[in-house]
Amino acid sequence: MSDTAPVFLVDPVPSGTTAVLDGTEGRHAAAVRRLRPGEELVIADGRGEAATCVVETVQGKDSLALRIVRRWTEPQPQPRIVLAQALIKGERGELAVELATETGVDVIVPWRAGRSIVKWEDGPRGVKALARWRSTAREAAKQSRRTRIPEVTDPVTTRQLAELVRKSAAAVLLDAAAGAGMAELDLPDTGDLVLVVGPEGGVSESETEALLTAGAQAARLGPTVLRASTAAAAAIATLGVLTPRWR
Repeated sequence: MSDTAPVFLVDPVPSGTTAVLDGTEGRHAAAVRRLRPGEELVIADGRGEAATCVVETVQGKDSLALRIVRRWTEPQPQPRIVLAQALIKGERGELAVELATETGVDVIVPWRAGRSIVKWEDGPRGVKALARWRSTAREAAKQSRRTRIPEVTDPVTTRQLAELVRKSAAAVLLDAAAGAGMAELDLPDTGDLVLVVGPEGGVSESETEALLTAGAQAARLGPTVLRASTAAAAAIATLGVLTPRWR
């Protein structure tokens, strides 16, 4: 994939040698990005199928005729990083999702931690908040030229999170007071690696006990304490170096 070619999402990626990009994505390409004949772009289905295309013609303000020049399947990174992000109030939650997506997270699990200010109770407000996280992940994936959009699951309780940890290849609970650093952990090369990030108020003792009992390893990121909205991105980048993901 070109380092600079913008990504537009389609479903599915056409199987032939030509394609038409229309609808919302076509409007963005033609009217906002102002792509012109001869320029390159990438179309992707958000699940790893992608193709590099050249614009043949611009059809009005919301449609481009494309010639497909190369297609490929982006492999699933290993280990797969599953971020359990405690709910954060306001835009900081969306910032956490955005930064985690840009650094390569594969799945985002909203966690109803005990000390989270917001809870996302069942109902319209919770549905709307979850939709914002999903939209943020989608747009951040496009911005960072990803062909895979991270899945944002329904929110989970601590009990459900402990079960997720129990079934994973490994799990890391970020804790500024932990004795071990990230580099000292026993990390897998494959499977699901669950990363748990607590709320601004921290993870409670009972939650910590439940997660450690389920098999999580507690670790600190470094000598400083990061905000709940930025800790995940720093940890994901660290895991990219410590595992085969970025090799």
